Amino acid sequence: MEPVILKDENYKWETDTDLFELFRKELYTSVVGDILDELGYYHQFLPQQVQPLRITDKIIGRAMPVLMIDVYGPQKKPFGRLTEALDQLQLGEVYIAAGGTMRCAYWGEILTATAKKRGASGAVIDGFYRDTPKVMEQNWPVFSRGRYAQDSAVRTQVVNYRCDIEIGEVWIRPGDLIFGDVDGVLVIPKQNEKEVFEKALKKARGEKIVRREIENGMSSTDAFLKYGIL
Repeated sequence: MEPVILKDENYKWETDTDLFELFRKELYTSVVGDILDELGYYHQFLPQQVQPLRITDKIIGRAMPVLMIDVYGPQKKPFGRLTEALDQLQLGEVYIAAGGTMRCAYWGEILTATAKKRGASGAVIDGFYRDTPKVMEQNWPVFSRGRYAQDSAVRTQVVNYRCDIEIGEVWIRPGDLIFGDVDGVLVIPKQNEKEVFEKALKKARGEKIVRREIENGMSSTDAFLKYGIL
């Protein structure tokens, strides 16, 4: 990964750890989404129903996609390849799962403990989670469509991982950046992450200046003419 230097603020990042910290500290999904639109990536937000467990949760990391399917009744291998997918999670990765018709919970207490112990950054589930109090007490970000206690053992399986998946209109590849906060979850294609990050950081800092100008009496029209930010 090439270092990025923002000369106006003398910021530099050389590792994913540095990059993720800047995302958590300075960026939010709306400004990053604006930049993706600007670059012609119009379908990068997951469906609106995918929300954080707590409104204060923020997630940033590399996608580790997981593919689910429906099953019906007891299976020779309950849960399919779920434990394999969990046990090979890497530091800074996001477990992001989709597939099936969401008839049950895809996530819970033990999965949270495993992924957290392995250093993963969080989980994004296109479906439901359960064990809410036990997940919340681990203080680790989980994004999903909501709560539902029905078990997955006889209803779903993991059939593949580290594979391309699709959620809504968003195509997700291993290693893409996953970024989420209270306003939603989006996917930043790996090949565009440097440009997206630089432009989003510039815009986020610019928005602070525009807000200050407006609070000091400048009109929105004049602020937009001067800064091009609204």
